Amino acid sequence: MKRFLCAGGVCLLVAMAPARADTEWRAPSAAEQALDAAAFNGVDQAITDSLPDVQGVVVVLKGRVVHEFYRDGAPDQLRDAQSVAKSALTSLVGIAIGQGRIASLDQPVVDLVPEWAPLNGDPRAAAITVRHLVTMTAGFEVDDPAGTASAGRPAQAWARPLRNMPGERFAYDNAIIPMVVAVLEKATGMSLADYARREIVGPLGLHEPSYRRGFHVRTVDMAKLGQLYLQNGAWAGQQLVPEPYVLAATRPQSNGGPPVSMPYGYMWWIVPSKTPRPTFMASGYAGQLIWVYPPLEMVVAINSTVSPESQRRGQAIQLLRGKLFHAAQQRAASAP
Repeated sequence: MKRFLCAGGVCLLVAMAPARADTEWRAPSAAEQALDAAAFNGVDQAITDSLPDVQGVVVVLKGRVVHEFYRDGAPDQLRDAQSVAKSALTSLVGIAIGQGRIASLDQPVVDLVPEWAPLNGDPRAAAITVRHLVTMTAGFEVDDPAGTASAGRPAQAWARPLRNMPGERFAYDNAIIPMVVAVLEKATGMSLADYARREIVGPLGLHEPSYRRGFHVRTVDMAKLGQLYLQNGAWAGQQLVPEPYVLAATRPQSNGGPPVSMPYGYMWWIVPSKTPRPTFMASGYAGQLIWVYPPLEMVVAINSTVSPESQRRGQAIQLLRGKLFHAAQQRAASAP
């Protein structure tokens, strides 16, 4: 069965495929379940009473789901992940490089999509590389501190004026996304949906995402993406994303800037910390988060109501920094 889905000006023919059951999380023992319940006692009530924007939460410790919350009681509901999609997309770039479909991060974009070369008369455009796209340092003229601008179509995005030399300055740019999609489709000779299904959706046992009116995915599947990166790109004994790419993606490649105002890797935000491996996160508008905290081998995925009010209140971050993190610390300190 196939569906025709569109998002951000990019239309995809999506073949619906069942998730693989052999890649689900490790089942807990009875003793583990009891410790999970004790550590997270009261968390759901606190979310219900005080954080009405929060809709879905999944907490993973050491490769096992230790807590879930769904306001609607529907764990398989596809939820609007907003710009968390960027952190999923960069995984496919890394895979394509590992397969030799893209020569390297430093391959010029016009080598991969030569029909774009005449669309931008600025000679600096020829120097834009894949690296500049995934680090959002391409140099295009963009002013989007809220991160809410329309993505548009890839050729139109490429034709925009440049403000800076490529690599000179970070500027959050939603129009990068359709350009990366076009690069991947050229490099792989496949639709993005087909390539994603073969390389990420199938191996991780994800439910098929929806691209209709944005990127929609299960909260638990967001957590799986975070776990994949925590495990340096490996899943169920298979190296899906090259380890060097994952490690570079989750370390600062620039100082970043709005809308999150943290250092930026390859489409992941890097949380300043003194730990040997930094904490990193995928962030989407209005409280869509994947938060990866290596010191505890911890992944948290959160979905929130998508609205300007939810963006302003920031309840997902409040939850993460407060009761949820304390509960996870308590659980991590207990045995087994």
